[in-house]
Amino acid sequence: MDTRLKQLSETKVELTITVGAAELLAAEQVALTKLAKNIKVAGFRAGKVPMSVAAKNIDPSALAEQTLEDALSKAVAEAFVTEKIQALDRPSVEVKKYVPRDVLEFTAEVEIIPKVTLGKYTSLKARPEAVKVSADEVNELIERMRAGFASKEEVKRAAKSGDEVVIDFIGKKDDVAFDGGTASDYRLTLGEGQFIPGFEEAVEGHKAGDEFDIDLAFPDDYHVADLAGQKVVFSVSLKQVNGVKLPAVDDEFAAKAGPFTSVKDLKDDVKRELTAQKEREAGEKHKDILVQELIKVSDVTAPEILITDQMDSIRQDFERNLMYQGLTVESYIRTSEYKDVEDWIAKEVRPTAEKRVKAGLVLAELSKAEKIEATAAELEEHVEVYKKQYANNPDALKQFETPEVRRDIANRLLTEKTVERLVELNK
Repeated sequence: MDTRLKQLSETKVELTITVGAAELLAAEQVALTKLAKNIKVAGFRAGKVPMSVAAKNIDPSALAEQTLEDALSKAVAEAFVTEKIQALDRPSVEVKKYVPRDVLEFTAEVEIIPKVTLGKYTSLKARPEAVKVSADEVNELIERMRAGFASKEEVKRAAKSGDEVVIDFIGKKDDVAFDGGTASDYRLTLGEGQFIPGFEEAVEGHKAGDEFDIDLAFPDDYHVADLAGQKVVFSVSLKQVNGVKLPAVDDEFAAKAGPFTSVKDLKDDVKRELTAQKEREAGEKHKDILVQELIKVSDVTAPEILITDQMDSIRQDFERNLMYQGLTVESYIRTSEYKDVEDWIAKEVRPTAEKRVKAGLVLAELSKAEKIEATAAELEEHVEVYKKQYANNPDALKQFETPEVRRDIANRLLTEKTVERLVELNK
């Protein structure tokens, strides 16, 4: 077999392959064995026809076609190994010449993983941000904890900001109730901004037993297209007003909030937790910036096929997240700076996909350069972590035994170890 390699681009090659008579005869024997399994000849059971008898009863054109298919497949596989080609997809094959038992000439064009040349990855400039937790941040979290321990007591006065009210309401647009605009015995804390602007303010000043209408307009960027910018009327029945009393921030409160003997112990613990959280966030941000720096100093090209796959994945994940929020891509576009979906794909989805692909390529190359591996023991440890997360889902647990899922976990583990090594090299 003769193979010639032509580099069409950094991410695509063309192989010109010539297969000789001896190899075609070997491929014909393989094809004959395959076809003989399904041939029917009087006097013989199916699949038990002798090869010499089968050869006389097989359609020559069918044999030539099967031989061609087997010869192409074997030749391409051998050429990929010989030329050390890492193909990203099935090759596009064009037969130039085929004479059964004599010669086969064809070309195979395929996208490949491009060569990656790493830049100087031990002297990147990014450093993690300094982490600082202010007294205001500690007090803000303490206030949220106070709200969790607040007591509520029914009052007979008019409702004011900070009170909890129990209401029934019906929202109508053009005198027709709209979806999601009706509720009974709804508990609403005034002043928290749970409803659209103007609603909670309009409830303030009313007492239990009051029935009233609130004329409002939904914001222009409201996530439900049919309601965005629309005028509506809410008919409200105020059934109860509860005054909310927050506990004093004292040692007794600290003891209720956790294993603390004083407010100082509580605040110190809150500060430690906030600091740890900020350090984790700063660490992840630092890793992302380091990887982007590595891409910039390296020579790497993203194959179009990988970009397309990533774009599909990004769109699916984004649409799924929007769906959980009751949104669509179209409603997101209307409230963003993008002109339309195509503009969003061009300016946000594609650049993100390209960055991900390049990051994967440079990190894969770095793992080779630094001889980083994911051991079997480490893989099992990570698999067990995932299994614990899905302990109540038998179907999900089965997936962790499949080669595909385990390979995916191993790849993630290798990427994590490589990024950690990049951080270590640039401290």
